[in-house]
Amino acid sequence: MSGVVVIGAGPGIGRSVALRFAREGLPVAVVARTPATVEAVAAEVAGLGVRAVPVTADSADETALRAALDVAVDRLGPPDAVVYNAALVRPDALGELPVRAHLDAWAVNVLGALTAAAHLLPAMARRGSGSFLVTGGMPEPKRRYVSLSLGKAGVRTLVELLDQEYGSSGVHVASVTVDGPVAPGTAFDPDLIAEHYWRLHAQPRHRWEREVLHDGSTPAGTAAT
Repeated sequence: MSGVVVIGAGPGIGRSVALRFAREGLPVAVVARTPATVEAVAAEVAGLGVRAVPVTADSADETALRAALDVAVDRLGPPDAVVYNAALVRPDALGELPVRAHLDAWAVNVLGALTAAAHLLPAMARRGSGSFLVTGGMPEPKRRYVSLSLGKAGVRTLVELLDQEYGSSGVHVASVTVDGPVAPGTAFDPDLIAEHYWRLHAQPRHRWEREVLHDGSTPAGTAAT
Protein backbone atom coordinates (compact mmCIF):
# COMPACT_ATOMS: atom_id res chain seq x y z
CA MET A 1 0.00 0.00 0.00
CA SER A 2 1.78 3.13 -1.22
CA GLY A 3 -0.86 5.78 -0.63
CA VAL A 4 -2.93 8.47 -2.28
CA VAL A 5 -2.00 11.77 -3.93
CA VAL A 6 -4.59 14.54 -3.49
CA ILE A 7 -4.06 17.47 -5.86
CA GLY A 8 -6.03 20.53 -4.84
CA ALA A 9 -6.05 19.62 -1.16
CA GLY A 10 -7.78 22.78 0.01
CA PRO A 11 -10.12 23.18 2.97
CA GLY A 12 -13.17 21.72 1.21
CA ILE A 13 -13.40 18.48 -0.76
CA GLY A 14 -9.64 18.01 -1.00
CA ARG A 15 -9.12 18.06 2.74
CA SER A 16 -12.06 15.72 3.34
CA VAL A 17 -10.83 13.25 0.73
CA ALA A 18 -7.33 13.26 2.22
CA LEU A 19 -8.73 12.51 5.66
CA ARG A 20 -11.14 9.87 4.33
CA PHE A 21 -8.31 7.90 2.74
CA ALA A 22 -6.11 8.44 5.79
CA ARG A 23 -8.80 6.87 7.98
CA GLU A 24 -8.37 3.73 5.89
CA GLY A 25 -4.68 3.73 6.76
CA LEU A 26 -3.32 5.06 3.45
CA PRO A 27 -0.44 7.54 3.54
CA VAL A 28 -1.37 10.80 1.84
CA ALA A 29 0.58 13.27 -0.29
CA VAL A 30 -1.26 16.59 -0.31
CA VAL A 31 -0.60 19.07 -3.11
CA ALA A 32 -1.83 22.66 -3.15
CA ARG A 33 -0.61 26.11 -4.16
CA THR A 34 0.20 27.52 -0.74
CA PRO A 35 2.43 26.12 2.02
CA ALA A 36 -0.09 27.05 4.71
CA THR A 37 -2.78 24.94 3.04
CA VAL A 38 -0.69 21.83 2.55
CA GLU A 39 0.82 22.03 6.02
CA ALA A 40 -2.60 22.36 7.65
CA VAL A 41 -4.09 19.36 5.83
CA ALA A 42 -0.93 17.30 6.29
CA ALA A 43 -1.04 17.97 10.04
CA GLU A 44 -4.61 16.65 10.22
CA VAL A 45 -3.64 13.57 8.21
CA ALA A 46 -0.66 12.92 10.46
CA GLY A 47 -2.96 13.30 13.46
CA LEU A 48 -4.73 10.15 12.29
CA GLY A 49 -1.51 8.21 12.62
CA VAL A 50 -0.59 7.88 8.95
CA ARG A 51 2.25 9.38 6.95
CA ALA A 52 1.60 12.76 5.36
CA VAL A 53 3.68 14.38 2.62
CA PRO A 54 2.95 18.09 2.06
CA VAL A 55 4.01 19.39 -1.37
CA THR A 56 3.45 22.86 -2.79
CA ALA A 57 2.69 23.33 -6.49
CA ASP A 58 0.33 25.24 -8.77
CA SER A 59 -1.57 22.68 -10.81
CA ALA A 60 -1.50 25.04 -13.81
CA ASP A 61 2.31 25.01 -13.80
CA GLU A 62 3.28 21.80 -15.58
CA THR A 63 6.90 21.83 -14.45
CA ALA A 64 6.02 22.51 -10.82
CA LEU A 65 3.25 19.93 -10.77
CA ARG A 66 5.43 17.21 -12.27
CA ALA A 67 8.16 18.00 -9.75
CA ALA A 68 5.64 17.80 -6.89
CA LEU A 69 4.39 14.45 -8.13
CA ASP A 70 7.96 13.19 -8.29
CA VAL A 71 8.38 14.15 -4.63
CA ALA A 72 5.19 12.26 -3.75
CA VAL A 73 6.30 9.14 -5.61
CA ASP A 74 9.78 9.34 -4.10
CA ARG A 75 8.30 9.48 -0.59
CA LEU A 76 5.39 7.06 -0.99
CA GLY A 77 6.00 5.02 -4.12
CA PRO A 78 3.66 4.81 -7.14
CA PRO A 79 0.26 5.81 -5.76
CA ASP A 80 -2.67 3.50 -5.18
CA ALA A 81 -4.97 6.44 -5.90
CA VAL A 82 -4.73 9.91 -7.39
CA VAL A 83 -7.43 12.52 -6.76
CA TYR A 84 -7.47 15.65 -8.92
CA ASN A 85 -9.58 18.26 -7.15
CA ALA A 86 -8.05 21.53 -8.35
CA ALA A 87 -10.44 23.99 -10.01
CA LEU A 88 -10.79 27.68 -10.71
CA VAL A 89 -14.35 28.49 -9.62
CA ARG A 90 -15.64 31.94 -10.46
CA PRO A 91 -18.74 33.41 -12.11
CA ASP A 92 -18.31 34.75 -15.62
CA ALA A 93 -20.76 35.43 -18.42
CA LEU A 94 -20.49 34.75 -22.15
CA GLY A 95 -17.94 37.11 -23.67
CA GLU A 96 -16.94 38.59 -20.33
CA LEU A 97 -13.47 37.04 -19.97
CA PRO A 98 -10.56 37.65 -22.32
CA VAL A 99 -8.97 34.64 -23.99
CA ARG A 100 -6.02 34.69 -21.57
CA ALA A 101 -8.34 34.32 -18.58
CA HIS A 102 -10.13 31.40 -20.25
CA LEU A 103 -6.78 29.73 -20.91
CA ASP A 104 -5.76 30.21 -17.28
CA ALA A 105 -9.00 28.58 -16.12
CA TRP A 106 -8.61 25.71 -18.60
CA ALA A 107 -5.06 25.12 -17.38
CA VAL A 108 -6.31 24.53 -13.82
CA ASN A 109 -9.62 22.83 -14.54
CA VAL A 110 -8.48 20.40 -17.24
CA LEU A 111 -4.82 20.51 -18.20
CA GLY A 112 -3.56 19.99 -14.65
CA ALA A 113 -5.53 16.75 -14.52
CA LEU A 114 -4.06 15.73 -17.88
CA THR A 115 -0.54 16.49 -16.64
CA ALA A 116 -1.07 14.43 -13.49
CA ALA A 117 -2.50 11.53 -15.47
CA ALA A 118 0.31 11.56 -18.03
CA HIS A 119 2.88 11.64 -15.24
CA LEU A 120 1.45 8.92 -13.00
CA LEU A 121 -0.89 6.61 -14.88
CA PRO A 122 1.66 4.75 -17.05
CA ALA A 123 3.37 3.32 -13.96
CA MET A 124 0.03 2.48 -12.36
CA ALA A 125 -1.03 0.73 -15.57
CA ARG A 126 2.20 -1.30 -15.63
CA ARG A 127 1.42 -2.36 -12.07
CA GLY A 128 -2.14 -3.19 -13.13
CA SER A 129 -4.07 -1.42 -10.39
CA GLY A 130 -5.06 1.91 -8.88
CA SER A 131 -7.59 4.65 -9.34
CA PHE A 132 -7.52 8.13 -10.87
CA LEU A 133 -10.45 10.19 -9.61
CA VAL A 134 -11.37 13.69 -10.74
CA THR A 135 -13.78 16.19 -9.20
CA GLY A 136 -16.34 17.06 -11.82
CA GLY A 137 -19.29 19.41 -11.82
CA MET A 138 -21.79 21.24 -13.99
CA PRO A 139 -23.71 18.22 -15.34
CA GLU A 140 -25.61 20.91 -17.21
CA PRO A 141 -23.74 24.06 -18.37
CA LYS A 142 -24.61 27.31 -16.60
CA ARG A 143 -24.44 30.57 -18.54
CA ARG A 144 -23.32 32.45 -15.43
CA TYR A 145 -20.29 30.12 -15.08
CA VAL A 146 -18.96 29.88 -18.60
CA SER A 147 -15.29 29.01 -17.96
CA LEU A 148 -16.20 26.47 -15.28
CA SER A 149 -18.89 24.90 -17.47
CA LEU A 150 -16.38 24.52 -20.29
CA GLY A 151 -13.79 23.12 -17.88
CA LYS A 152 -16.09 20.52 -16.37
CA ALA A 153 -17.18 19.41 -19.83
CA GLY A 154 -13.50 18.98 -20.59
CA VAL A 155 -13.01 16.95 -17.41
CA ARG A 156 -15.81 14.60 -18.41
CA THR A 157 -14.19 14.03 -21.82
CA LEU A 158 -10.75 13.59 -20.25
CA VAL A 159 -12.07 10.89 -17.93
CA GLU A 160 -13.49 9.03 -20.93
CA LEU A 161 -10.19 9.28 -22.80
CA LEU A 162 -8.14 8.13 -19.81
CA ASP A 163 -10.45 5.18 -19.30
CA GLN A 164 -10.01 4.21 -22.95
CA GLU A 165 -6.23 4.38 -22.53
CA TYR A 166 -5.72 2.84 -19.10
CA GLY A 167 -8.92 1.09 -18.02
CA SER A 168 -8.03 -2.20 -19.68
CA SER A 169 -4.74 -2.17 -17.74
CA GLY A 170 -6.57 -2.19 -14.42
CA VAL A 171 -6.67 1.53 -13.59
CA HIS A 172 -10.09 2.78 -12.52
CA VAL A 173 -10.66 6.26 -13.96
CA ALA A 174 -13.79 8.04 -12.74
CA SER A 175 -15.23 11.40 -11.76
CA VAL A 176 -17.32 12.62 -8.86
CA THR A 177 -19.68 15.24 -10.29
CA VAL A 178 -20.76 17.72 -7.64
CA ASP A 179 -23.93 19.54 -8.65
CA GLY A 180 -24.18 22.23 -5.99
CA PRO A 181 -22.27 24.54 -3.67
CA VAL A 182 -20.00 22.70 -1.23
CA ALA A 183 -20.61 23.73 2.37
CA PRO A 184 -20.23 21.97 5.74
CA GLY A 185 -23.43 20.96 7.45
CA THR A 186 -25.45 20.81 4.22
CA ALA A 187 -26.34 18.09 1.73
CA PHE A 188 -23.10 19.15 0.01
CA ASP A 189 -20.91 18.69 3.07
CA PRO A 190 -17.41 17.83 1.83
CA ASP A 191 -17.22 14.90 4.24
CA LEU A 192 -20.29 13.38 2.58
CA ILE A 193 -18.86 13.98 -0.87
CA ALA A 194 -15.54 12.40 0.13
CA GLU A 195 -17.32 9.08 0.71
CA HIS A 196 -17.84 8.76 -3.05
CA TYR A 197 -14.11 8.90 -3.72
CA TRP A 198 -13.34 6.13 -1.29
CA ARG A 199 -16.19 3.98 -2.60
CA LEU A 200 -14.97 4.39 -6.19
CA HIS A 201 -11.42 3.52 -5.18
CA ALA A 202 -12.56 0.41 -3.31
CA GLN A 203 -14.92 -0.85 -6.02
CA PRO A 204 -14.16 -4.29 -7.48
CA ARG A 205 -13.39 -4.12 -11.16
CA HIS A 206 -16.63 -5.78 -12.28
CA ARG A 207 -18.57 -2.95 -10.60
CA TRP A 208 -16.53 0.03 -11.77
CA GLU A 209 -18.47 3.22 -12.38
CA ARG A 210 -17.21 6.02 -14.61
CA GLU A 211 -19.12 8.86 -12.96
CA VAL A 212 -20.92 9.45 -9.68
CA LEU A 213 -23.33 12.37 -9.35
CA HIS A 214 -23.67 14.08 -6.00
CA ASP A 215 -26.75 16.29 -6.27
CA GLY A 216 -27.62 16.53 -2.60
CA SER A 217 -30.14 13.70 -2.73
CA THR A 218 -27.73 10.77 -2.98
CA PRO A 219 -26.90 9.15 0.37
CA ALA A 220 -23.21 9.01 1.17
CA GLY A 221 -21.56 5.88 -0.11
CA THR A 222 -24.12 5.21 -2.85
CA ALA A 223 -24.17 6.28 -6.47
CA ALA A 224 -26.33 8.04 -8.97
CA THR A 225 -24.95 7.79 -12.49
